Amino acid sequence: MGTFQIEGGHQLKGEITPQGAKNEALQILCAVLLTPDKVTISNIPDIRDVNKLIEILRNLGVKIQKLDKGTYTFKSDDLNLDYLESERFKKEGSGLRGSIMIVGPLLARFGKGYIPRPGGDKIGRRRLDTHFEGFINLGAKFRYNKEERFYGVEAPEGLTGTYMLLDEASVTGTANIVMAAVLAKGTTTIYNAACEPYLQQLCKMLNRMGAKISGIGSNLLSIEGVDALGGCEHRVLPDMIEIGSWIGLAAMTKSEITIKNVSWENLGIIPNTFRKLGITVEKSGDDIYIPAHKDGYQIESYIDGSFMTIADAPWPGFTPDLLSIVLVVATQARGEVMVHQKMFESRLFFVDKLIDMGAKIILCDPHRATIIGHDFKSTLKATTMVSPDIRAGISLLIAALSAKGTSTIHNIEQIDRGYENIDERLRAIGAKIIRVQA
Repeated sequence: MGTFQIEGGHQLKGEITPQGAKNEALQILCAVLLTPDKVTISNIPDIRDVNKLIEILRNLGVKIQKLDKGTYTFKSDDLNLDYLESERFKKEGSGLRGSIMIVGPLLARFGKGYIPRPGGDKIGRRRLDTHFEGFINLGAKFRYNKEERFYGVEAPEGLTGTYMLLDEASVTGTANIVMAAVLAKGTTTIYNAACEPYLQQLCKMLNRMGAKISGIGSNLLSIEGVDALGGCEHRVLPDMIEIGSWIGLAAMTKSEITIKNVSWENLGIIPNTFRKLGITVEKSGDDIYIPAHKDGYQIESYIDGSFMTIADAPWPGFTPDLLSIVLVVATQARGEVMVHQKMFESRLFFVDKLIDMGAKIILCDPHRATIIGHDFKSTLKATTMVSPDIRAGISLLIAALSAKGTSTIHNIEQIDRGYENIDERLRAIGAKIIRVQA
């Protein structure tokens, strides 16, 4: 395991450019399987999860060429479908939750798709039912090997469009069903579809490839099936989760930071949510400017005087991936806030590490935590900790950068899964952080 050693308590200053969006890249990369033609994708982040998926595509027979940093071409004209039932795929696919999204494209184009039970963050139960119920609605037959924990769907006669009401607005589930439906016979209507910017980007890319998808940006998608898709060019959006992370970092370390090229129109309520914590978030063209918060920041209260609750919700609500950032930033605010993590039941368990550092946090239950801010009157204390997942890991890193003394974070591979060269980029704006390989 790798380790970060962080000397905290230093103000940072400078510009930082967000990487391409991890969650979009995982969807977009799976979509290259829908066509034998060349697809060019730029702004792909160089992170562990994305690189794992690229390796799975390569082992599946996709011809991949790197043109430049973050820019690749993909050509899926001669795939090795036997790989899907190999022991190698069972091992590689189970280590990446995003690999589930290869099933929809393969089912649509080849009439079959298989996946081992995927891994990913240990943040609670995340069902796959939405994916497979969607495929079954389109006419696929489902099979599950319980001993090997291996899922499969088959439709040798092809898929047929239908109406479906999803029981949850799953982003990856919607993406998977959309990719299956674009080559189905007839029209598919998906109600309660996810409508995150990542999903909108996928639909726009598929339309450029020749798909006929309408309702993009809403929770009601209509997909008229076509016979085949062609190639296209696509650029991945900047990562909104990383942008939110930098906002939190700037506030916690009282630093003046400019976040470049953030694609403001795709940030939704993220800037305003941080403003509710008292953080100054200024728009400068397509950049975000965070001034140094020398006098701290004060959490707003509701009109009736009750204290603020910040909760996650499906888009256009607040993304659950930033709740851990909100939580750590609140530890040094003036005032109190409740963080309500509705979608995952284990994502707040990392707060014990913040409490060890001196944060005032009451973990009410697996979904809710109340934070009483220090208002910088008491700094967090450096400590040694282990990163449990991507988002908790970056929150602990932000806490360490604001703390007094030198902290150690183990299992930084979790952070590397979602953040590209984070130590180098932080050093560029003045952070004292060292990567130590075991």
